[in-house]
Amino acid sequence: MTDTLDIKITKTTKSRLAETDFSKLAFGRTFSDHMLVADYSDGEWKNFEILPYGEITVSPGISALHYGQSFFEGIKAYKHADGKVSIFRPDKNAQRFNKSAERLCMPTIPEDIFLQSLAAIVDIDRDWVPAAPGHSLYIRPFMFATDQYLGVAPSQTYKYMVLLCPVGPYFTKPLRVKIETYYTRSAAGGMGFAKSSGNYGGSMYPAKKATEEGFDQLIWTDAKEHKYVEEMGAANAMFVLDGKLITPLTQDTILDGVTRDTVITLAHDAGFLVEERNVAVAEIIEGAKNGKLTDAFGAGTAATIAPVGSISLNSEEYTLIDPKEREFSQKVLKTLDAIRYGNGPDVHGWNYFV
Repeated sequence: MTDTLDIKITKTTKSRLAETDFSKLAFGRTFSDHMLVADYSDGEWKNFEILPYGEITVSPGISALHYGQSFFEGIKAYKHADGKVSIFRPDKNAQRFNKSAERLCMPTIPEDIFLQSLAAIVDIDRDWVPAAPGHSLYIRPFMFATDQYLGVAPSQTYKYMVLLCPVGPYFTKPLRVKIETYYTRSAAGGMGFAKSSGNYGGSMYPAKKATEEGFDQLIWTDAKEHKYVEEMGAANAMFVLDGKLITPLTQDTILDGVTRDTVITLAHDAGFLVEERNVAVAEIIEGAKNGKLTDAFGAGTAATIAPVGSISLNSEEYTLIDPKEREFSQKVLKTLDAIRYGNGPDVHGWNYFV
């Protein structure tokens, strides 16, 4: 790929790097010095600019605020053992970014422009990439509609932005999860496969209720019967049941997770049996009861590999084996970390160096 994107760059005159405590990074609350912005109008992307992180001015009449034309992606950059910085599998995020855009009647961004924009902002703020184990630079590309129009119709103008956040682990302990049997995250024919902001807004109330009950995450189930596992609140759901890795087949209600795809690929590389299919709640609970469920975890960019400590259904809680004793997820996490931090071979070419 050749760098063809013309980006205006205005650097900050006062970096906040020295005053940032990298040992106390609450996920998503610390932002780097710069951000990237671009505009869409008259059928093309234009005005690409990197400037100091700060407030933006928008009209209260923009359609994103009223009709929900907005979505985002989540990506991470890592500092390798030799000091190089790489973005992990951004091409997969570029593909999903454009799937979300199409579903929401928003303009796509050519993959090469998307990748160049990420590389440019990460390069400017490469000193913000943490070096500590388990830490990374979280990259948040997002798009929203900007037409000043109170009418239910796709906007003709949009803004694309990229923010950066140095982060530590998203979860710091095994998760206590609840299988949701009433509320629904997404229904067939909907936009559950898109990273639409509205999907997350609609999930907050049931997630809040679960938190008040002492749970860390929900496992969402199908909207029709609540008989089948779909995904967790912050990650795809994955299980090792009877010696096989099983995970719900991606469809229009489930996000096609990059980490999910990575775990499946690494499982195939290791000769592990993988089944992508409908996963019944009943078989997960039965596996928890009879000991055949030997591993359960969430797989996502923010969460990485988040072990599930217990699963609850209808007030019955089933405790799983100690995550430290789980062979599959421990091995996958070790292999994945070796690739992302430059301590192991990257046979699939997943690292995109900046």
